[in-house]
Amino acid sequence: MAKGFYISKSLGIGGIILGVAALCTIVALSVVYAQEKNKNAESSPGIPTTATSASGATTASASATTLDQSLPWNRYRLPNTLKPDSYQVTLRPYLTPNDQGLYVFSGSSTVRFTCVVATDVIIIHSKKLNYTLTEGHRVVLRGVGGSQAPDIERTELVEPTEYLVVHLRSSLVKDSQYELSSTFVGELADDLAGFYRSEYMDGDVRKVVATTQMQAADARKSFPCFDEPAMKAEFNITLIHPKDLTALSNMLPIGPGTPLPEDPDWIVTEFYPTPRMSTYLLAFIISEFNYVEEQASNGVLIRIWARPSAIAAGHGDYALNVTGPILNFFAGHYNTPYPLPKSDQIGLPDFNAGAMENWGLVTYRENSLLFDPLSSSSSNKERVVTVIAHELAHQWFGNLVTVEWWNDLWLNEGFASYVEYLGADYAEPSWNLKDLMVLNEVYRVMAVDALVSSHPLSTPASEVSTTAQISQQFDSISYSKGAAVLRMLSSFLSEDVFKQGLASYLHTFAYSNTIYRDLWDHLQEAVNNRSIQLPTSVSSIMDRWTLQMGFPVITVNTATGAISQEHFLLDPDSTVTRPSDFNYQWIVPITSIRDGTQQEDYWLREVQASPQKLEGALVPGRRGSRSYKSSGVSPWPLSSPAQVSSLPTENNALFRTSGNEWVLLNLNVTGYYQVNYDEDNWRKIQTQLQTDRSAIPIINRAQIINDAFNLATAHKVPVTLALSNTLFLINETEYMPWEAALSSLNYFKLMFDRSEVYGPMKSYLKQQVTPLFFHFENITNNWTEIPENLMDQYSEINAISTACSNGLLECEQMVSDLFKQWMANTSNNPIHPNLRSTVYCNAIAQGGEEEWNFAWEQFRSATLVSEADKLRAALACSNQVWILNRYLSYTLNPDLIRKQDATSTIISIANNVIGQTLVWDFVQSNWKKLFNDYGGGSFSFSNLIQGVTRRFSSEYELQQLEQFKKNNEDVGFGSGTRALEQALEKTRANIKWVNENKEAVLQWFTENSK
Repeated sequence: MAKGFYISKSLGIGGIILGVAALCTIVALSVVYAQEKNKNAESSPGIPTTATSASGATTASASATTLDQSLPWNRYRLPNTLKPDSYQVTLRPYLTPNDQGLYVFSGSSTVRFTCVVATDVIIIHSKKLNYTLTEGHRVVLRGVGGSQAPDIERTELVEPTEYLVVHLRSSLVKDSQYELSSTFVGELADDLAGFYRSEYMDGDVRKVVATTQMQAADARKSFPCFDEPAMKAEFNITLIHPKDLTALSNMLPIGPGTPLPEDPDWIVTEFYPTPRMSTYLLAFIISEFNYVEEQASNGVLIRIWARPSAIAAGHGDYALNVTGPILNFFAGHYNTPYPLPKSDQIGLPDFNAGAMENWGLVTYRENSLLFDPLSSSSSNKERVVTVIAHELAHQWFGNLVTVEWWNDLWLNEGFASYVEYLGADYAEPSWNLKDLMVLNEVYRVMAVDALVSSHPLSTPASEVSTTAQISQQFDSISYSKGAAVLRMLSSFLSEDVFKQGLASYLHTFAYSNTIYRDLWDHLQEAVNNRSIQLPTSVSSIMDRWTLQMGFPVITVNTATGAISQEHFLLDPDSTVTRPSDFNYQWIVPITSIRDGTQQEDYWLREVQASPQKLEGALVPGRRGSRSYKSSGVSPWPLSSPAQVSSLPTENNALFRTSGNEWVLLNLNVTGYYQVNYDEDNWRKIQTQLQTDRSAIPIINRAQIINDAFNLATAHKVPVTLALSNTLFLINETEYMPWEAALSSLNYFKLMFDRSEVYGPMKSYLKQQVTPLFFHFENITNNWTEIPENLMDQYSEINAISTACSNGLLECEQMVSDLFKQWMANTSNNPIHPNLRSTVYCNAIAQGGEEEWNFAWEQFRSATLVSEADKLRAALACSNQVWILNRYLSYTLNPDLIRKQDATSTIISIANNVIGQTLVWDFVQSNWKKLFNDYGGGSFSFSNLIQGVTRRFSSEYELQQLEQFKKNNEDVGFGSGTRALEQALEKTRANIKWVNENKEAVLQWFTENSK
């Protein structure tokens, strides 16, 4: 670790005191900030920068629309001329509004940096900060170790690229060190970004927390810094805060806080220097929160922080209990000790993401950290342990070793999204959490990755520059596909080889930055050391999964043993415009079972095309050939020359069957692909499911359902085949197959719940779920007990939700009675926490204004965020249009619905068929406000566009969506840009699918629900 510099406590305090003195008082600071804010708001968008000369005069800079790219400050990436070594940052947030009604913070910062390439300009990030002028400039420059600092000619703020630019009269000298100091003031806004404020009610008293969210590009909003992941440095943080509050940062305090000399009501807390780290991992928080703690066996201090009432109620205990085991698991998994002396985790009332892996001070939404055994459900508990495992995984992979730039974010987030299941499984070994990754990550992301508007995991760095482009990297492809392909890689290498390569990677690049190929190199070393046989190098295999979008469908003909691959697209008639160096072929690890017995592994490689007829096979449709499209209810496509495959094929006895034998590929869904079979094999699998389903692993029973529905959507099998794969569910009690079916059939619900198909569909689902409902009624002693197994608990919830929503009278009566009992005695909620989400929703759907108003009051008075979340989602289940319209209006009022919850609430209302049109009209009418509040950098904003358009399946809705895009081009779509393109593509595919399948689906449901 490169050593930085250290400024004593007295000098650090003196810096901020001098800064305050320079502006006289905080009132003066506030006035300056308010004036600058108003000035910025009134300035022309064509003049986005201001400059100061030595005389202090303000001059206009270049227009944002005509940025000269030859000038380094007009480019979004920092030049490679300077490298930061260390920072000394002192911040003082004011937790009450000033005379102008603003919350502000004041600060001073000194960054020591080395000149790598001689330059006469210093470019450093700065956003929404107003600086105190010293000798007419925003900064002071000093030489270090005998270096002479050049004189400053002028400084300017370049708003489009978010830079503070210091123009020098002569050049900095290569390999020399310098210090750049500044004093500034910023707004402690409620925008959930940078250094911001979070508010909550403690009884009737409003409390304010000063907290941070730096990722991806908002550290610059807190102090001027080189705000890119590769610009690692040591940070010395000092916080000045009211004496009755506690200050936290990435490291422990050096000692007890000392009174501020000129105001003993304020305390100065100085923290130990951090290791070399990236700016986006910084955190500092000032609050009155309390904590529970324990000292781990390795000496690491573990603390869970939250509102005092939550800690007193024991809501932090579960997080404390699992943190130690999870840290120990990852230390062993990485073969690397935890890098810091402490691990703080804190639950915040207002937080945009689910959680953030700040090194040593992880921040969470309250519902992702706090657990109340009396009121929280098993799914709440699962979320807490998996999110904690995700964030703690980052403490090594992401924090200790960091990707060089955001184009490789997928490696950081995909890895954590994979190993979170391993860490959580270690903490809760009886839950089988690793299996849930298939449903939660693999299948969900395949629905996006099967679109032509998808994108590769790894994007060229040159394509990711602006903050909006960075924000777009935080999508399901990076998180879930990244997790899926890394899980596949670990599976075919073996976990031991994967761990060996991973440990080598972490040891080599500790406190440094990498690109994804560095991991492949270290995994290859582990493969070589263990003499593992692969068809080619790790890099060559993985490039096909990371550098091209999508995934293959593997087609097997069990009559001949022929096996082939093709790029899977939900709309086979869509045109792929994104080129691929690999021609959309993959090197695929194939696992399989024959009649329930596992076979040897097989690699499907890229092969040259050689036309071969797959007799009786359902072959993938290709552009230029004909794929299966439903017309009426023909049970199977007719044999014809059009069903001759021109796909590259291989033949292997592993996949050839005879008699009653069947073959099933992708054992436990460790591979990131889908599988299609010939007609005969599909029929044998269906027979096996209906006679003895235990011969097929539970995960693969879910796979059979999921793959078939996707294949039907893509016209590769008849939709009736996919539906017939659900017939065995009438005898199924396991969670994963039922969840796969309900998830797949939810698409049918979205497409048909406004048509005549929906009646027969509800009758079929009611028929299938009735045995499951009564199964759980029996084993839970009439819903008074909870199943021991977590998967059974989830299956019970599905049974109630499906039975009630499809009209099973016994279910409707049960939820209505439970809700009425609660309404009659609010101090005693008789509904078990596991069942509350589904009971609340169905009771509100059956009820009217009285039930809704009761739930609203319970939501408003809820002290546990997980309980409030259940009620907030259930309030969207009303069948009253005017109630839903009123609820929609509440989302624009942060006093009623927190900003962090607004988009998910709108999506919940859109999920209700009655609320769909209301929400679409609402989004169109309020687009500018929604975009300004959530569009610039909020990950949830892409979810909003996806959620609101999920039902779109008519030409009229497509026209509306296209017009919406046209109407708002001037406003923009920010981080939702890609989601909008995907929504347009999905709508076109929906229109086509409904037109082709409606008649067949209606007839199938009608015939199978008698």
